[in-house]
Order: sequence, then C-alpha cells, then structure tokens
Amino acid sequence: MNKTDLINNIAEKNGLTKRDVETVINGFLAEVTEALSKGDKVQLIGFGTFETRKRSGRVGRNPQTGEDINIPESTVPAFKAGNKLKEAIK
Repeated sequence: MNKTDLINNIAEKNGLTKRDVETVINGFLAEVTEALSKGDKVQLIGFGTFETRKRSGRVGRNPQTGEDINIPESTVPAFKAGNKLKEAIK
C-alpha cells in the first residue's frame, strides 16, 4: 500500500474527502519528522513509537574495489511496534 492507497482507503471508510485525509496525513508526517529532528520521540499507545537511534561509526568495504572506507556515526529513524499492533498482525 502506498500513500495514495492509504488516503483513498481512509476517505472511503470514514466518509471524508481525499483532500482532508491527505491534509491530515501530511500534517502527521510533518509533526513526526519535526519531533525526530529535535531528538524527541513520538509515542502512540498501542500502535508504536517513532524515535531516533545512534548508529556507531564503522569500517566498511567498497564492493567494487575492496578498499576500506570509514562510515561515520549517524542518527537514524526507528520504529518500535506496540503490543496492540503486534497482536493484530499475528
């Protein structure tokens, strides 16, 4: 399912316009992105938690040349599923 499918499904099931649903989804994504960029986490009880994690630096290898390259430390987004979500997909 892509974003358009999600918007269409939500609009259909809830009697809303696609434009309204798209506005809400874009707002939600913007707020999550902003919170994560500030180092905060977004917790939706039962669904899951969006957070950032530190990925430590390491030495990698260029697959074409075999040369060692340094990969610096980075911060990456992560999602941890909540119990209700885990139960729903079993």
